[in-house]
Amino acid sequence: MSAETSAAPGQFTRRRLQFRAWRGNRPFWAGLYVLLGGLPIMYFPYAHLKLGGLTVAMSTTAGAGSLIIGVLLVVLGLTLWFQQHVRVFAGVAAILLALVSIPVSNFGGFIVGFLLSLFGGAMAVAWAPAKSGRRSTEPAPADDDGTLGASAPETANGLSKANDLSGTSPANGANGRHSAG
Repeated sequence: MSAETSAAPGQFTRRRLQFRAWRGNRPFWAGLYVLLGGLPIMYFPYAHLKLGGLTVAMSTTAGAGSLIIGVLLVVLGLTLWFQQHVRVFAGVAAILLALVSIPVSNFGGFIVGFLLSLFGGAMAVAWAPAKSGRRSTEPAPADDDGTLGASAPETANGLSKANDLSGTSPANGANGRHSAG
C-alpha cells in the first residue's frame, strides 16, 4: 500500500471509537500507571549505565526481589485492564508492592516506579463502573406539587422506599434479624 491510500474509509475512526468504548468500561489509566510503574522497578536493578568510559552497575542483592515486584506490578496492570471486577484487590496489591519496592528496588525504581504504581493503585481503588443508563443533561420533570423528580411513598420510619437501603424496613417484611440459612 502506498502512503496515499488508506486501508478503508472510516476504519481509523471506527477503531478509535471502539478503543474509547473499551477504555471507558475499565480502569484504563490506573492499569497503565501500574504497568508503567513496574517497568523501572524491574529494569534498574539489572541496568548497566555507561557514563563516559565508566560503567555503573546497579545490581543489588535484592535483584530477584525487584524482578518479582516489577513482574507482579505489570501483571496487576494487565489485570486491571482485562479483569476490572478485581480492581480493589489489584489496587491495594499495587500500593503495597509499590511501598515494598522502596527498600528492595533502588528506592522504588528511583522513585519513578514507586510513584506511578502508587498513583495507579490509588486510582484503581477509587474507580467505579459507570451506571448502566446514560446520564441525562436535562432536569427531571416537575411533579404536581412543583418538586423536581418523582416522589416515592414513605415507609414507617420516614424514609422513602427508594432511599431505604437498610434492607430491614417493615415494608419488605424484614425485621432486622438474619438467618444463617
